[in-house]
Amino acid sequence: MEITAAQVKALRDATGAGMMDCKRALTEAGGDMDAARQILREKGLADASKKQGRTANEGIVESYLHTPDPNLPPKLGVLVELDCETDFVAKTEQFRTLARSLALHIAAASPLYISRDDVPSDEVNREREIYAKQAEGKPDHIVERIVQGKLNDYYKQIVLLDQEYIRDSSTTVQQLLDENSAKLGEKLVVRRFVRFRVGDGA
Repeated sequence: MEITAAQVKALRDATGAGMMDCKRALTEAGGDMDAARQILREKGLADASKKQGRTANEGIVESYLHTPDPNLPPKLGVLVELDCETDFVAKTEQFRTLARSLALHIAAASPLYISRDDVPSDEVNREREIYAKQAEGKPDHIVERIVQGKLNDYYKQIVLLDQEYIRDSSTTVQQLLDENSAKLGEKLVVRRFVRFRVGDGA
């Protein structure tokens, strides 16, 4: 059956889970709202957004070094700061594993920014102009849909939270954070990262 936008919004409003998570849960539940809500709760996704107003001042800095040849020194390295609310959570194995997974993802996926808000507006405007030019000749409302669709694809390439998680293409990095946030019971934030590759600065 087809899941409507109204159903997805209603489930999101009721649970605080992400739009794609709500759509997947409704699809799995065959459109049954109560069953979909239960699915989200079991996956730890319900109410994740309610933690967003809280402050994350604890955390760890995790590193990853990539060595393509065991006989040679590393050629690629990543540092990432993952924050949470308490040092208790920062010491857990689940939190540290998540930080290591994020460092590995950053090494493989090469994001440039953490969130869409970090992308400079002039860069976004430049991309918009390119996509609008490519769609010239079509009705205005179609052009806007095309531009937004291509912009979303662009974000998936350069924005960490929008990227498909390298170990599971059915989920994004943001969804991975939300799932772990729900399980750990605290707000989780990727504060910053840096990616080094030998020769890039030359």
